[in-house]
Amino acid sequence: MKIIAVILLACGLSSFAVAPTDSSLSDDVLVRIRFEQRPGTQLSPALVFRDETGRSVRLGDYFGTKPIVLIPGYYGCPMLCSLVLNGATESFRGLKGNVGEQFEVVFVSIDPSETPALAAAKKETYLRSYGRGRPDGWHFLTGDTNAIRALTAEIGFHFAYDPVARQFAHPSGFVVLTPDGKVSRYFTGITFAAKDVDFALRAARAGRAAPAASTWDLLCFHYAPLTGKYGNLVMTIVRAAGITTVLALGVMVFSSHRRRPLR
Repeated sequence: MKIIAVILLACGLSSFAVAPTDSSLSDDVLVRIRFEQRPGTQLSPALVFRDETGRSVRLGDYFGTKPIVLIPGYYGCPMLCSLVLNGATESFRGLKGNVGEQFEVVFVSIDPSETPALAAAKKETYLRSYGRGRPDGWHFLTGDTNAIRALTAEIGFHFAYDPVARQFAHPSGFVVLTPDGKVSRYFTGITFAAKDVDFALRAARAGRAAPAASTWDLLCFHYAPLTGKYGNLVMTIVRAAGITTVLALGVMVFSSHRRRPLR
């Protein structure tokens, strides 16, 4: 239940930052927004984006000899994307290897309206925050709708735009790629253990893909700050988790009672 509380708190704060009064996305749409794990998928090297300088680049330009941490999100995200980047950067500080030397970081905006200027500002922020390694190991990209949709489809990053709230509903996390651009492992959430990231980078460097794992996807799009209520989907998840917890406790109590010796 602590995990659920953290999820709800993060989502509430994220939505409060922009204070949307309504959403045009139904729970049926929201339930499909997730990080679908597709280990072993080869990403298309010919997909074209723009880097933080405005230069046209191909995704394959970042393939080569080092594994890649690929982070989808958008620069105007009120909180969640920054939480993911902060969590990823914190885990990078716990590694012996440095960004740009042992691995690359590529952040790709899912918002086709965003500009290289926004990407450059975000890069500057995280270069200062990280404070080590090589600056040319960080890449912050923007792109058109076709390139964004193609890439997110390949990595299984399902999202939707709500024109009423003027936000993207999306999951959180990142993907570790092999040097030749194959999906190796997924990390979901907003905090990431350095030892797990280190293990994933080592596996990716060796060309290995980790099996898909069950995960919680954070989705900060279910909270209405004016009413202080969560959407039906989140409340259903919370109720189901609560029932599961109560049942588990009941089984534990019943099992303990049965094992108690008779007097």
